[in-house]
Amino acid sequence: MTAVTYDQPIPPPSRLLLLAEGRALWETVAGLTFWPLLQRAPRGDGHAVLVLPGLVASDASTGLLRRYLKSRHYDPHGWGQGRNLGPRPGVEDRMVDLLKQLADKSGRKVSIVGWSLGGVYARMLASTHTDMVRSVITLGSPFVGNGHSTNAWRLYENVSGKSADDQAQWSSVRPTPPVPTTSIYSRTDGVVAWQCSLEQNGPRSENIEVLASHIGMGVHPAVLYALADRLSQPEGEWKPFNRGLLGPLVYPTPAQRA
Repeated sequence: MTAVTYDQPIPPPSRLLLLAEGRALWETVAGLTFWPLLQRAPRGDGHAVLVLPGLVASDASTGLLRRYLKSRHYDPHGWGQGRNLGPRPGVEDRMVDLLKQLADKSGRKVSIVGWSLGGVYARMLASTHTDMVRSVITLGSPFVGNGHSTNAWRLYENVSGKSADDQAQWSSVRPTPPVPTTSIYSRTDGVVAWQCSLEQNGPRSENIEVLASHIGMGVHPAVLYALADRLSQPEGEWKPFNRGLLGPLVYPTPAQRA
């Protein structure tokens, strides 16, 4: 088991890993191929799930993920703000409004799934509006380390107009949210340095490692199964993910944040 500390700056993934992001196409095919087997994952209880896309992505990118969650008896919703161009004025307020609408409509707390930058938003919402959030699951999201530890920091600064190292923006993102929290990450992520996605293990927090690209993480069958498993837990009865017979071939032993 690897223990990771943050005494030194974390470099972004290598160019080789970035080039390997092209395998996302095959991960999409795998997700569709294993669809019948994925229906054996635990069923949900119908609660609402807010799904937030990554940088410059829209709800179209999470379509397959939301379709799968619906097939497992959840009530998934996209974020409805077009392309994610960073925390521009009004973005956070509209997410909070949507979160409140979903919670008021169902009378229940809402789970949030965030992919990449969407996971950063998810952690922020869970930290600032805990009373409405049931759980948080992030996919390849950077929330520790350095703002330049990704291969997307220039793109982020260009489209958002904000600095990737703005410490004020990260103040509500880096601490573990006070709700059940799962970080799904991959050491072969070509966009975000995997060390930046490591959560501190705790009574209601964990890491799940998968063998996936960054761009294909939201359609990878191992990720879809883990999502269904984590979301199916009864409220107030959280337990760590059981890799079972599938690990380490599908779910390697996750690293620990020292």
